[in-house]
Amino acid sequence: MMSAAVSLISMSHWECGKRRIRFLYLTKNNSFSVAKPSTNEDEMIPLFLGADLFSDTDVRSENQPRYHAKFAKRGLATKLVFPSDCRFQGLRLPRSSNSLWFYSVHGVFRVAFELYGKQDQLSIMESFQDLWKSRINDNNLSMTYHLGAQDVQPPNNQEARTVLENNNTCSSYQVHRDSNEGETNFFPISTDQSDISSSSDHDYCSSEQTNLSPSASLAQKLHSLGEKVKVLTNIEAEHLKTATKILDYVECCITGMIDEERLMETVMALFQTHFQSYSVYSSSLLKAVAGWLGQQFNAANGTISHRVEGFKAQHIEHITNLPPPEELATELFPEAMRNLLAHWMGLSDEAENWKRHSEYPILLLILEFANHNLITGVAHVLYSSLICK
Repeated sequence: MMSAAVSLISMSHWECGKRRIRFLYLTKNNSFSVAKPSTNEDEMIPLFLGADLFSDTDVRSENQPRYHAKFAKRGLATKLVFPSDCRFQGLRLPRSSNSLWFYSVHGVFRVAFELYGKQDQLSIMESFQDLWKSRINDNNLSMTYHLGAQDVQPPNNQEARTVLENNNTCSSYQVHRDSNEGETNFFPISTDQSDISSSSDHDYCSSEQTNLSPSASLAQKLHSLGEKVKVLTNIEAEHLKTATKILDYVECCITGMIDEERLMETVMALFQTHFQSYSVYSSSLLKAVAGWLGQQFNAANGTISHRVEGFKAQHIEHITNLPPPEELATELFPEAMRNLLAHWMGLSDEAENWKRHSEYPILLLILEFANHNLITGVAHVLYSSLICK
């Protein structure tokens, strides 16, 4: 059965001291599984994720593929190449190369004794010694295993848990099973001895992306986001709507077509969706927005002063007979300032006329004081009184 859905595969963890190493099973009939076999264990080879083995070592992330290739040439590591519709929980892979490096238990010991400190080496020995003994006759790994089948079944809602036992620890993990037959999903693959790469061909979420260009990094993030949306089924409709607006503006940024109207819609969608439970006394978001607005308004002081001086020159002979406060504020001060104070004071367009008429003089006074541009006689008198005190 062919399916275009994304298979989100969750690997188990082998607990080893402070390390948690993810693993899966490779079979001799060219397939792999995340489930511990109930029978024929000899034909199921456990492989351990290279990224976890190399974590907390001195090997930088960009140099790890070179180490993987070295161990692969000795039959201790292999590169598994997965279909493009397979994704692993907690791992991010580039679209162009959906592959991961894995190690046999013999490779685990070799990595430990070459790269770990003594305490970690001891933990590896205690945790893996029984497995190492049971796999002593395993053949060397091929350098690469390519997935041959594309009809990988996506995970369904039915999950099972199994336990891997050894002398010191046991790990529980999820496996996906066919809801009709109760069988664990297997993925046919083919081996290839010739393909080996020393370049960085995978991207782990915990790795630094030092070798990606900004555009490639953005493309990778957008692709990863798309994969998450495919597998998450409980996203709230309002959050999806907001995310869509954000992505619309991301497109504007990428194409260079900056649109203030679209930016406004995006910001307002974010505020309306996520700002409902924040305290007006302690919100860092409100504090940041208020600070940004204050800086913008302060920077406009020169322009406002120039306009006010021009107004005074025109009305020098009628300074005691000025237009109504609302009309005066509209002529001299930016709409954003008026809009902020009007909503703050409950004088928006929906307010009753008598309220706007009686309180708008106060709004005008605030604008005059805040902008250090006195126009009305009341403002001059109040300012002189305040300064004297």
